[in-house]
Amino acid sequence: MVATLVPLQSVVLALVALGAPAVAFTRDPLRQVVVVGFYSWALVALFIVFGAPDVALSMVVVGAVGYPLVVLVAIARTRRGTKR
Repeated sequence: MVATLVPLQSVVLALVALGAPAVAFTRDPLRQVVVVGFYSWALVALFIVFGAPDVALSMVVVGAVGYPLVVLVAIARTRRGTKR
């Protein structure tokens, strides 16, 4: 069983390694929220593959749902305030 997880672990680690610079180099805030959401899901997959489902569940709530929602609300309120 361990030998079958190594390729999956490698793929998930590569996704996470490629996702972090993608988040850092994205300049538009709305696009960055989307990229952070995908990066959070990659981290969820990483935690599940490495056997930490409790951390994966926390990451789903915070990283893939909570954080993007808070940032989108903040952007909407800021843009609404500048139009007045």
